[in-house]
Amino acid sequence: MRRATVRRKTKETEVEVKLNLDGSGESKIQTPIRFFNHLLAAFAKHGCFDLSVKASGDLPHHIAEDVMITLGEALTKALKDKKGIERMGEAIIPMDDALVLVAVDLSGRAYPDIRCKFRKKQLDDLSSDLFTHLLQTFATVGRFNLHVEIMRGFNDHHKAEAVFKALGIALRRATGKTSRRKIASTKGVL
Repeated sequence: MRRATVRRKTKETEVEVKLNLDGSGESKIQTPIRFFNHLLAAFAKHGCFDLSVKASGDLPHHIAEDVMITLGEALTKALKDKKGIERMGEAIIPMDDALVLVAVDLSGRAYPDIRCKFRKKQLDDLSSDLFTHLLQTFATVGRFNLHVEIMRGFNDHHKAEAVFKALGIALRRATGKTSRRKIASTKGVL
């Protein structure tokens, strides 16, 4: 199975992430940021990833950022040489008034293009200005292309949650196994 455990300890935070790409969507998320926990649980559920996150630290910004750094490292580690994966995946997900698009390419090249606007400064207990940074961090450390666009929506909670659901689905599709080719690249490597 494609699994990884990654730990990160700094003067600001202590994080442990366990990721199983071939899971069933089970999650145990323990950070002091309730809405972030909710987003990570939605990501795991819709990605069919088993995900365990334990994180503590000084400030919500540092905790959330370090979780996404550690999650990116876990994704890279779990994918190993990427042989037999689909490589690309996408999802267009509605959630009530919200409609979002997420597309990924596990190319080994980091390129985040995140287009998310929120009406409020806070997404429950998560700062809305941190949202884009978290996705950029995940894509950069995980070394993949990530395109996110909130196409419409009024409710900020719905928009943010739909993004993480779509991210899970897009990554499930991209990490999915195919027997039709060994490496999804004309270069022969990812």
